[in-house]
Amino acid sequence: MSLFILAIGGTTRPNSSIEKALTISLAAAAREGAETQLLGAADLALPHYAPENPERTPEAQRLVTLVRRADGLIIGSPGYHGTISGLVKNALDYVEDLSKDERPYFSDRAVGCVAISYGWQAAVNTLSALRVVVHALRGWPTPMGAAAGSPTPIFDAEGNCVDASTAFQLETIGHQVVEFARLRRLLGASPPTPSP
Repeated sequence: MSLFILAIGGTTRPNSSIEKALTISLAAAAREGAETQLLGAADLALPHYAPENPERTPEAQRLVTLVRRADGLIIGSPGYHGTISGLVKNALDYVEDLSKDERPYFSDRAVGCVAISYGWQAAVNTLSALRVVVHALRGWPTPMGAAAGSPTPIFDAEGNCVDASTAFQLETIGHQVVEFARLRRLLGASPPTPSP
């Protein structure tokens, strides 16, 4: 059975730099034999997460179902005012719906993190914020994270990365997520022992 790697991210603008970056990471994961899927801008236009209201739109149900199924994830956000965009943060809030699962939140899953901004400070801060959220959701951030903070475009019109360093980071994330997922499957994920 092939591994399933899910990417989540984007901006309200379709075909954003974040979506292009996630596509490159997913392509690297696919070359490793994984099944991949991207939930981009159109998929993340969700109502504000309201934990007290169990009603979910079909789009929100789809997000939760795909996260539940994923063997590994790649999350990307633009650096809006130095942190995660509201669109991406709201999507991540829906992961709370997995809190009572046998494998809650991002447990036993590697999560690659990607941040892109027009400046390095915002990109690095956003990458750090993504990694903190992944830890809070019990995920394993990959050793490689991608932060790109260039005022000049790093992708061409076809979505190719024109910066070799950024391309290396994005591809490495795809490889690392698959590598970790493959190891977890081989070893078998054991649930944590509850505290007395």
